[in-house]
Amino acid sequence: MKRLLSLDFFRGLTIAAMIIVNDPGSWSHVYAPLRHAEWNGATPTDLVFPFFLFIVGVSISLSLSKRKNGDLNLYTKIFKRSVIIFLLGIFLALFPKFDFENLRVVGVLQRIAIVYFICALIFLNTNFKSQLKIGVGLVVFYWITMMFVPFNGSLAGTLEPGNNLAAWIDSFIVPGRMYQGSWDPEGFYSTIPAIASGISGMLSGTIILSKTNSLKDKIISLFFWGSIILIIGYFWDYIFPINKHIWTSSYVLYSSGLAMIILAISTWLIDEKNYTSNIKIGLVFGSNAITAYVLHGIVWRLFQIPVINGLGFQKFWMDTGIGLGLPPKFVSLDWAIFYTFIIYLLIYQLYKRKIFIKV
Repeated sequence: MKRLLSLDFFRGLTIAAMIIVNDPGSWSHVYAPLRHAEWNGATPTDLVFPFFLFIVGVSISLSLSKRKNGDLNLYTKIFKRSVIIFLLGIFLALFPKFDFENLRVVGVLQRIAIVYFICALIFLNTNFKSQLKIGVGLVVFYWITMMFVPFNGSLAGTLEPGNNLAAWIDSFIVPGRMYQGSWDPEGFYSTIPAIASGISGMLSGTIILSKTNSLKDKIISLFFWGSIILIIGYFWDYIFPINKHIWTSSYVLYSSGLAMIILAISTWLIDEKNYTSNIKIGLVFGSNAITAYVLHGIVWRLFQIPVINGLGFQKFWMDTGIGLGLPPKFVSLDWAIFYTFIIYLLIYQLYKRKIFIKV
């Protein structure tokens, strides 16, 4: 099967969106769709991370589908890649002050590493039906424990910020500083349903790899099952609210359903209809996705260094734009887009030279 350009495009747009929502000019001035939901519910920003985990799952299927041979070197490579991604997350948490005392051990890259490692092992040792059962089992198990298991004197089903079963368990097993003080949105317990997000991508990848169906049939299948999963997630929201912060089971189905639909549409447009004239930005970011994410974390800190009238370039941008009478949220978004373009220029140098860093 030839390379799926739509997947590279989807991955690239997801990384670009990650950079935009992570790097506003000022966190005091951000348009509502570019913020996470305060608790229950989901904004477009809340879909970025699960989309990436979904894409990780699809990539696992496409890259490992012909390598189910128990090769020890393959397992070593998977473990090594997972450790590198995890350590890159630790590096970003420490850079540039390297304050080990207040280190946040969990984070975005750390969750990606864990999900990649576990999903890759599942894929190499199970078939499609078993993967489906594991994915369903994980979201059902998480729902049961979160809604029906009492903890620390609290009633079962308590889902308040910092006062839920996931936060309570993480308080024992998550070392170091937590992002929200008493809880962490990338904690270890809520990684259980996040693995199901990766599995949903693996299942989608297997659909794409089918040798008995045409590409058109695969696209219809992805769209159909994505719609079904999305609807189930929407109705599950009534009893187990969609919530990115604790990665609820309804959130897994809601985001995975949308991801399948978007992948189906992208595949139809790009791989079936060959509309490829305006997808370069996605391909550039998608070809070195993890590298782009790490770079954005490093370069952002460099832009805070005071070099213009005692201000960092980001602060100077905001002060200048607001001083010209522009709406603060508009200036803040302009900065995010400009900063994403800077990262694009850096990543494009790798793309142009056909350098693809596999971390």
